[in-house]
Amino acid sequence: MDDQGKRERVHFGSLERDAVAYAKRKREEEEAEDKSKDGGASDLLEISENTRSGMPGASIDLDLIDEAIDEKEDKLLTDDALETRRRAMAEFDRRRLARSIAVPTGDAQVKDTLRQHGHPICLFGEDAGDRRNRLRYVLSKLAVEKRASETGDQTTPLSASVTGEDKSEEISSEVSEGNEEQEEFYTEASDSLLQARQTIARFSLSRAKCRIKRQREDCKVDLARIRRLRQDLTKSLTSYTIAGSQIGDARPMSRVVFTPDSQRLLTSAWSGTIKLWDVPGCNMLRSYRGHTDRIGGLSLHPQAGERGESVADFASGAADNNIFLWSLEKETPIGSLKGHQSRVVNVDHHPSGDYLGSASFDGSWRLWDIATERELLLQEGHSRELFALRFQCDGSLVGTAGLDGIGRVWDMRSGRSVMALEGHAKEIFALDWSPNGYQIATGSADNTVRIFDLRKLTTIQQIPAHKSVVTDVRFFHARNINLGNFDDMTEAESQMRLCDGQYLASASNDGLINIWTAGDWKLQKSLAGHVGKILGLDIAGDSSYIASVGYDKTFKIWAPEEI
Repeated sequence: MDDQGKRERVHFGSLERDAVAYAKRKREEEEAEDKSKDGGASDLLEISENTRSGMPGASIDLDLIDEAIDEKEDKLLTDDALETRRRAMAEFDRRRLARSIAVPTGDAQVKDTLRQHGHPICLFGEDAGDRRNRLRYVLSKLAVEKRASETGDQTTPLSASVTGEDKSEEISSEVSEGNEEQEEFYTEASDSLLQARQTIARFSLSRAKCRIKRQREDCKVDLARIRRLRQDLTKSLTSYTIAGSQIGDARPMSRVVFTPDSQRLLTSAWSGTIKLWDVPGCNMLRSYRGHTDRIGGLSLHPQAGERGESVADFASGAADNNIFLWSLEKETPIGSLKGHQSRVVNVDHHPSGDYLGSASFDGSWRLWDIATERELLLQEGHSRELFALRFQCDGSLVGTAGLDGIGRVWDMRSGRSVMALEGHAKEIFALDWSPNGYQIATGSADNTVRIFDLRKLTTIQQIPAHKSVVTDVRFFHARNINLGNFDDMTEAESQMRLCDGQYLASASNDGLINIWTAGDWKLQKSLAGHVGKILGLDIAGDSSYIASVGYDKTFKIWAPEEI
């Protein structure tokens, strides 16, 4: 009985029994492996003996038992965690390096480079943009492997051996060394392009001089008069309503543009047909046929209808890869511009009227001499298809944008890219310049319109414009402005001059046309009438009408109630 009374009573499942058994098991394993590692065995034995003997104050030190966990297993767990962390950091470094590597923009060059490195030139469902991203990934992996082989340490993250922007550029140049012979970022201009640049420089300098002089004179106008004209403009914009509607084609209509006199308008459709209509009666005057696929670009010459039948009054580009030149008086093309390898989605006349710009799904935009029908410039610079192109009012700059979600401003006199229009989360489908010469509006699939300032090289306003894709944006460009003294102008002439560029219209797949005042960028009016997507719009040069075309195969004319 005495022995039984002295025996320790341990209940099933108690903490004391489990702890002692665990400690004894760990001690035996450690002794079997390496006696030198048996640092905590004696302590565990002492704990178990004290517990078994029932010494006063004897208890289980849980912290000590935790320290007895297998050091080898703990080391393995730590190594796995460190390895995971190292791999994550190496991947971040690889991605940062990938952004700095120069990758060819031409699809043919991308395929050649992939072939050189032993990778397939095309994967199922892969387009040109995806292929270029894959090449960027391949080149970045090669750069990481090369750096690891040079340092001789396979576990060292790239950031440990490469620091600073200069090192990143050094690796980029090393990786793309074999591609420099195939891809030339700067090429010597032809004599015709050099002459065109000189002509554009002379033209744009004179235009810029007049624009700046006019802006300085406008700043001298009495503030009360400006406020009154601004109120009249706002009142006119809020009174816009539908003035005419007409079914224009058997397929969706893509573009619309007013003639310089604002008395007629041109529309294009996916059927490849262009039609001329009177305003506001919406009666068809003439039909033009030549394209065999969807028309995406339509542009009128600045002096359209004033130069005779044998001279091109407007140009069009379509999915048949062709650009046609037309006279308003003839139903068939009088000229063609060939060179694009894919769908032509936009065309625009240079303010001088001597040149034409075009944007295409082949990833390039081109400059053409209208008189000779020759290509002067093929310019790359976007990683994906282009969708928008527009010349600045002076003619010195051109803006381009596309499905890569980035716009670019190019100097026509030097050929350099002077600004990147960044900020949109998705594709850019529309672009237009303000008549002030330094602001650009872009419309995107992220449902916003962004206003960029060329002087600040940044976004000055982001407008949550629509509930769906923004398909077109247009500033009001006044025509036939009186450049004389304000005191000698009529009220209508002064209002036309001061309202130039003071409002912006945007169209969207949500079926609405929204009108915004410039400066405060406030919504003044939403025009609803189309059933479904609106694909294009234009504003008459005398501010009397707004025209729109849509997926519902109709075009509509909007006007203030007083008209």
